Amino acid sequence: MAAIPATGPHSGPNYNRDKALDNSTKQYNQLTGLKLFAMSCSVVISVDEFAPFGKAGATSLFWLLIAGILWFLPITQETGEMASIDGWGNGGIFTWVKGTLGEKSGWTAMFYQWIHITVGMDTMMYFVIGAFSIAFNTPWFNTQPLVRFGLMMIILWGCVLIQHFGEKRVGKIAEWLFGLGIATPVILLIIVFITYLVQGNPIYIHLNMNTMIPKQFNGTTLVAFVPFILAFCGGEAQAPHVKNLEHPNQYPKVMLGLALTAICFDLLGSLSIAMTVPKADIQNSTGFVYTYGHLLSSIGLPGDLLGKIVGILLACGIIGELSNWLAGPNQGLFVAARQGYMPKYFAKPNKRGVPMRIVVLQAIVVTITALMITFDSGKNADFAFNVSMAATTAQYLMVYLMMIVAYMVLKTKHEDLHRTYRMSKSRGFSLFIAAVGFIITLVAFFITFIPADGTPANLRSLYVITLIIMCLIVTVLPLVMYRYHGKWSKDVAEYLKEENKELTSSNK
Repeated sequence: MAAIPATGPHSGPNYNRDKALDNSTKQYNQLTGLKLFAMSCSVVISVDEFAPFGKAGATSLFWLLIAGILWFLPITQETGEMASIDGWGNGGIFTWVKGTLGEKSGWTAMFYQWIHITVGMDTMMYFVIGAFSIAFNTPWFNTQPLVRFGLMMIILWGCVLIQHFGEKRVGKIAEWLFGLGIATPVILLIIVFITYLVQGNPIYIHLNMNTMIPKQFNGTTLVAFVPFILAFCGGEAQAPHVKNLEHPNQYPKVMLGLALTAICFDLLGSLSIAMTVPKADIQNSTGFVYTYGHLLSSIGLPGDLLGKIVGILLACGIIGELSNWLAGPNQGLFVAARQGYMPKYFAKPNKRGVPMRIVVLQAIVVTITALMITFDSGKNADFAFNVSMAATTAQYLMVYLMMIVAYMVLKTKHEDLHRTYRMSKSRGFSLFIAAVGFIITLVAFFITFIPADGTPANLRSLYVITLIIMCLIVTVLPLVMYRYHGKWSKDVAEYLKEENKELTSSNK
């Protein structure tokens, strides 16, 4: 393999110093391919989105296949190709976009990826609280804004505390929580669902060409596509961890396994809800847990008790997902901070190499968005869930638009860069697939601004205004911060000199 450049657009001016830091904290952060797979799965496979899928009925199959096969699968392979380029394994989307579209674009894309999940974490926590409200028979968890906000803070800052111990520990927790809290409940749900069908219980949708394909494509039907796109967002968020893989060339295989696993789980999980629960009875924040209890009771098992146990497991699985979202994008932003895109305060990790100052900053932003959305929605938990989900999707699609353009530029102008993996041997085919992904992403972005089905008439304007304000703030912030890049770069450079002296002396 060719030597990685110490300077230039592909690795940044501080590559050697960052490599020394990585080596000194390796014992806390080294990952196996299985750990990275578990971390990626717990980020992408979100049972909190199964209920919105179920509301789409038979068309959920159509939307899932479009989002999974035509959009998500190619994107995982595009990111695998970019991550395999010499010197591009560190920093994720920041490095990829910077290497093709320039510094300002790289920083902007990284910031978009980092900040979008601040709202996405609200969605996850709403699901956790909804699951707990059923498990402990405390509906007021989900209807009282003050209680809901207090529980969100306990969950959020508990996950922040876990980050202190390093990626290796977070990866281990991810393995267990993904297995117990996501994989096991979903697999059991599929088994119970099949049993439900074999016993001849009633089903509420039927799958055929007439029911699966939407009869018309307008705002009402297209808005159902939003949760399906969001369901597959985030695979690339774990790319900054490539540098900690025992065998970095495993990354494309991890992404392929992730894509296939996510498509299968989402497909079967959504159908289990759509076919067994009337659409009018599905609530986004509690639908999956409710379905479990309903299905278990229908096949002769104590659904009330077992449903509550499963609700707790699911909540733990989502908490594991939340922890991984704190770990992934923050590593990418940390790389950017160490290249002077943030004040030098954020360029300093803890003794285990974890950028805790950036993690805490993100948690503060999550707290602010949780405060705004939770109390704006009042007792309407579904409205809060829908707004946070749409805002997350819109902001994340801004990331994908930039990333896909970066990939297309890479294929047209930088085919000479050495890489260990290619999505396709045909450059023309790769560009075609990327163009299809760009069109789907752009259409989905505008669809997110259409109020979700079931949004009360008096809240529809608030829904749109909230999304527009959030997207405008997110768009402007990185551009304002970039104006200080020159000054911050000098300050960070001085700090890194001192850090390098400390690392050198401690390694002697």
